[in-house]
Amino acid sequence: MEFVYNLEHVSKTYKNDGKEFEALKDINLSVKEGEIFGIIGMSGAGKSTLVRTLNRLEEVTSGTVEFYGQDLAKLNAKDLRNVRHSISMIFQGFNLLQQRTVIENVEQPLRIAGKSKKERKEIARQMLKVVGLEEKENVFPARLSGGQRQRVAIARALAADPKVLLCDEATSALDPKMTGEILELLKKINEERKLTIVIITHEMAVVEKICDRVAIIDDGYLAEVGEVKQLFSDPQSAAAKKLVFPANPFDPSDPEGRLIRIVFDGLKASEPFIANLVETTGQKVNILSANTKSVGGIGYGQMVLELPREKKDQEIVVDFFRKNGLAISEVR
Repeated sequence: MEFVYNLEHVSKTYKNDGKEFEALKDINLSVKEGEIFGIIGMSGAGKSTLVRTLNRLEEVTSGTVEFYGQDLAKLNAKDLRNVRHSISMIFQGFNLLQQRTVIENVEQPLRIAGKSKKERKEIARQMLKVVGLEEKENVFPARLSGGQRQRVAIARALAADPKVLLCDEATSALDPKMTGEILELLKKINEERKLTIVIITHEMAVVEKICDRVAIIDDGYLAEVGEVKQLFSDPQSAAAKKLVFPANPFDPSDPEGRLIRIVFDGLKASEPFIANLVETTGQKVNILSANTKSVGGIGYGQMVLELPREKKDQEIVVDFFRKNGLAISEVR
């Protein structure tokens, strides 16, 4: 599989009033052609700076950003423009031209590229059909819902026939229903057009729903990178655990109590693990929280459990779950 992006030792330092701020610190990662790749982190972690290095809207301080093997920093102005034609972006704020109709907005990149009026209309209408807004072509953006505006932004991005779509917090301004619809649309576009999509977000639910792999950025560092299903089941870094672990609605009965998180996929969801634990070992656990969710189209269940007080009893419980094929993570 070909790599669209390859980042090696990428760092970015801002200077302001004689002070320096290191936004990115020695980032190494690759994005595969045709995948949906998530970049997630808390506010200020550096994820938006990172995505802006992918089309050289930000110059890196050190390291290299390669796009299909080309070092973006070494491209002249003409070659960089050509590369940027292959990279489209959509944003949280939609960035539509309010005084132009929907179809005129979608035509904008084609107008810049010098396409004829007839060709612009034809391509724009095709893209509006892709996003399900063909009947809205003569409507102005102010008359559209937030979800519809983002669909127009996606149609505009697709009109340029890009190789990569960069989505910077593209669903953050939408309600959960609209967010789900936009994510389903992006997934459909990825599958049908084999378009590589990079999604920047602070919401784990977005990553879980459609991403194949994910990079976690924490304080400018790459904390963890891997397949979403693996990260959800067994997060390794502190940053990943903070994003993945559910909030516990109850405090443990013992302030020094040991908490673990168990994860099981849909195939095992019908098994009565807790009842089997009690019947087999005689050990009991306190269920602090439990839920189910879809990760990459697969149903998963998770529980946060408080283990027995005695260490030997704790090990009996953990060993029982491991022998039954459950993923276990320490909460504390």
